[in-house]
Amino acid sequence: MGSFIGHVLPGIGFLLLGLWHLFNHIKLHTLHPTSYKSPTWFPTSNLRHLELVLIIAGCFVFIVIEHFVGPKKHHPFDSDGTIPNNHLHNVEHAVIALTIFTYALLSLIIDRAALPAARGVKQVRRSLTLFLAAVAFAQELLLFRLHSTDHMGAEGQYHMLLQLIILVSLITTLLGFGFPNSFMLSFVRSLSIFFQGVWFILVGFMLWTPALITKGCWMNHEEGHYVVRCDGEASLHRAKSIANLLFSFFVIGIAVFGACFYLRMVRIYGENVDYFSLDLKSDKREDKNTDGVEFQKTNELSGSYKSFIDDHVHVRIFELAPT
Repeated sequence: MGSFIGHVLPGIGFLLLGLWHLFNHIKLHTLHPTSYKSPTWFPTSNLRHLELVLIIAGCFVFIVIEHFVGPKKHHPFDSDGTIPNNHLHNVEHAVIALTIFTYALLSLIIDRAALPAARGVKQVRRSLTLFLAAVAFAQELLLFRLHSTDHMGAEGQYHMLLQLIILVSLITTLLGFGFPNSFMLSFVRSLSIFFQGVWFILVGFMLWTPALITKGCWMNHEEGHYVVRCDGEASLHRAKSIANLLFSFFVIGIAVFGACFYLRMVRIYGENVDYFSLDLKSDKREDKNTDGVEFQKTNELSGSYKSFIDDHVHVRIFELAPT
């Protein structure tokens, strides 16, 4: 991951996954607002487990790149069988991918397992996949927090800000256990996954594109990979400040994007629901008017029938009266 491609490719994966979840959560909630329940992953019509299969394939490819393609010797070990210092960060990145790989694989197995169709079993299925997703986010947060690369430079600042996004993903996933019907939890979690992807891509451009590196800093080749170094405290402070400003601007941009995307999705998928609700209201009004007419007709008929009976009863009594 310590390269331009190593940040951009995972970033595209997180971005597409977050966008996919955002789209499906909004669509599901718009079409079924009263019965909405947040799923951990979304099946597709043609291939039910497409999302999970793509995650498994992507993680597998990433692990292979980190262990066998990136290193010069095309394997992660030294001549004595130990892990070299300059490959520790590759192993850490691969462990993150392995955890996500495990989440997707076990979620697929849980879904395909022949379990009873009882309500409690369905809830346990969902809870298990949610637990695996929480473990994946927790592992990602832990390894970025305890990363073996430099935490003091510009790269460390970008990684520290990334940890805030991962923390949001982890918290919203854990809250999903207690609030399975909360749309906003799913909405924020999906946006945070999308934001992770955007931030990974941004880091790849800002730290591994020489033209975008901040003034007073440069790319220095150290221990088998390039690291951004600055010529003094002022330049380092400037680089960190720019990272903070970029993060702040992107927070605003992601929030605006999420709100606009939601409004657009509601306009697309909420039209039928809105018209249906209006038809229901008009039907209710017509039912009320019809009920009033029926009630009025019934009263008129009952009044006529009563007057008819009274007249005939009085006539009959008059005829039977003794003279």
